[in-house]
Amino acid sequence: MMFGAKTFFQKKTLLRISMVLCTLTFSLNSFAQQLAKEQKKEMKAAQNYLSEAQQSLQKNEFAPAEADYRKAISLNPKSEVAKYNLGTAYYGKEKNAEAMLRFKQAAQTATDKAEKHKAFHNLGNTFMNEKKYTEAVEAYKNALRNNPNDDETRYNLALAKDMLDKNPPPPQDKDDKDKDKKDQDKKDQQDQQDKKDQGDKGDQKDDKDKGDQKEDKKEGDKDKDEKQPDKPKEGEGDKPQQQQPVPGQLSPQQVKSLLEAMNNEEKKTQDKINAEKQKGAKVRTDKDW
Repeated sequence: MMFGAKTFFQKKTLLRISMVLCTLTFSLNSFAQQLAKEQKKEMKAAQNYLSEAQQSLQKNEFAPAEADYRKAISLNPKSEVAKYNLGTAYYGKEKNAEAMLRFKQAAQTATDKAEKHKAFHNLGNTFMNEKKYTEAVEAYKNALRNNPNDDETRYNLALAKDMLDKNPPPPQDKDDKDKDKKDQDKKDQQDQQDKKDQGDKGDQKDDKDKGDQKEDKKEGDKDKDEKQPDKPKEGEGDKPQQQQPVPGQLSPQQVKSLLEAMNNEEKKTQDKINAEKQKGAKVRTDKDW
């Protein structure tokens, strides 16, 4: 009985899973159908905008035509038709920069060789208007890769090559700018390094001067300490120093008396010499004018 009950629950679980899967599949199908309807609706609206833009151009109404082309591109960005037609409209109004942008977009978006050929051909024309002959040559080459039999593209390519030969781009223009920039950066770095070195030298000099001052101060303190007598120990400052007499050696009082006697004799001798000098000296007289 237990085995049968387990089998029943398994069948019930499988049934629920199947129902969930069916619901999900139905929801996905409904979503896909709804998405397809929305895309189809947008495609139709984009096509209507294209038609309206074309009619506006025929009436020489550029502004509404440009707006309708933009709406068509926003609704169907994968289509190259609106981009190419808008580029052609700009080209007719001599809006070369805008035409160049749209032809570039059309060339990137197009999957058909014939459409790519036309987009690259017209892109080459916009480069020729800007005298960008190097880019024009490359654009015409891309056009011929998609349609090698177009004589007009061949002619334009030959003309672009001839203009490029007569008007070659400045050699190494970009390299010269890069070199100047590198030289300026190098000079700025050198100036910064020089300033840093000067600062380091100044700091080193200050440190050296400070060190010399410290050494001088130490030497001065040392000399001062050597000149100053030793301070008496605490409690001994008021006591006279006691000296023990040494046998055979003069006492301090005897030495003092002997020095005074010698000084007196030397003074007498010096006075006598000075008196003799005074006797032999000549007297200067004032001149009378």
